[in-house]
Amino acid sequence: MKNTYETPLNSRYASAEMQYIFSPDFKFKTWRKLWIALAETEKELGLNITDEQIAELKANADDINYEVAQEREKLVRHDVMSHVYAYGEQCPKAKPIIHLGATSCYVGDNTDIITMTEGLKLIRKKLVNLIKKLADFAEEYKDMPCLAFTHFQPAQPTTVGKRATLWLNDLLLDFAELEFRISRMRLLGSKGTTGTQASFMELFDNDTDKVKQLDVKIAEKMGFEGCYPVSGQTYSRKVDAQVLAVLSGIAQSAAKFTNDLRLLQNLKEIEEPFEKNQIGSSAMAYKRNPMRSERIASLARYVIIDAQNPALTAATQWFERTLDDSANRRISVAEAFLATDAILELYINISSGLVVYPKMIENRLMAELPFMATENIMMEAVKRGGDRQELHEKIRVHSMAAGKVVKQEGGKNDLLERIASDPAFGIDADKLNELMKPSLYVGRAVQQTEEFIRDDVRPILEKYSDLLGLNVEIKV
Repeated sequence: MKNTYETPLNSRYASAEMQYIFSPDFKFKTWRKLWIALAETEKELGLNITDEQIAELKANADDINYEVAQEREKLVRHDVMSHVYAYGEQCPKAKPIIHLGATSCYVGDNTDIITMTEGLKLIRKKLVNLIKKLADFAEEYKDMPCLAFTHFQPAQPTTVGKRATLWLNDLLLDFAELEFRISRMRLLGSKGTTGTQASFMELFDNDTDKVKQLDVKIAEKMGFEGCYPVSGQTYSRKVDAQVLAVLSGIAQSAAKFTNDLRLLQNLKEIEEPFEKNQIGSSAMAYKRNPMRSERIASLARYVIIDAQNPALTAATQWFERTLDDSANRRISVAEAFLATDAILELYINISSGLVVYPKMIENRLMAELPFMATENIMMEAVKRGGDRQELHEKIRVHSMAAGKVVKQEGGKNDLLERIASDPAFGIDADKLNELMKPSLYVGRAVQQTEEFIRDDVRPILEKYSDLLGLNVEIKV
């Protein structure tokens, strides 16, 4: 509908897979799976629930009568009880035992945990594919020298591949956080109104072992290692804050990458992909704006700020529960996942087609390299009998003069010519040119790149090789 607000996260940015995970259909089908798991477990533990009732629940698990639930909610103003009613309409035999002993949070909170876990797994898939793309890029350009910067001022040489490992390293830090968070996800289980399981103690005639088994079996049926051992009516809202902190970390890493890339694109060294018919500017037809990088930066800013929502929610909960979390969580958690999904899709797209301009990289490096090579030049002159202190002063004077030519006169760096013509150095132009090999000044950049990819990146890619091969397509 063109006359109704629709989140751009759906229409422009997030993938269909992530949209489905946070869709009403996924949510309400999961509710029904949880009701089936509850009924099956209660039957296994001795309650009077029949196989016929379980079969009826399973037969209607995916056929959700949304219209009935919507009409019921208008009357009772309660989403869970509306869906209990709708499910009961389809399952008349099982109607008396649907949601038996449970509170709304049994389906609501357990589904939220399941949804976030599935979302994290999809994030992991995309993060692994992104790591692969950047690792390939780093390996390809591991020995291409380039000018490195500190404070965005020329510093010492590095290599294009080594710089890419900095982007990769940030992502590996995020990956470790992501893996840990997935490993720690637990269901709420069946904890009751204030977390004491009192209603289930009533159902099972105060049989503590059966009530404990209820949580264990439900978690197992839903594919989780277990349930949080204690809770109020809800699982601790710190879980949401911890999950979104992982997404915020990914957003931070992606934004840092795009800052670097946008600067490199300005320097005409590396560009993001630019399609044949893409328009860079409505006014300046020649422009190749870094639109995708800018979009990542924009979405990343949103995710980083949005991650404060669950932190504030966790901090302001009262006792065993309040409901001032609900409306916020419906928006903030889902949108953080959708936006992070979009960020990763864009990042994969960019890293799959980075355009490198070796000549521009070489020209910029060679314009600065004479200054950076002065230590080596001085050492060579000392070997030839020069005085280190005297040479140091001469290099300082020559460097200032060459810098003036570049900055004030717009000329080329003539430092090498000045040194070659100064008899105090005793070095001719040919020898100076030998000292101008960029590879002499990159330190262990090549080896660091090789070692990092071999020791830190490849184990991840091997472990999750089944997730590789993802193709992404940005919408606009």
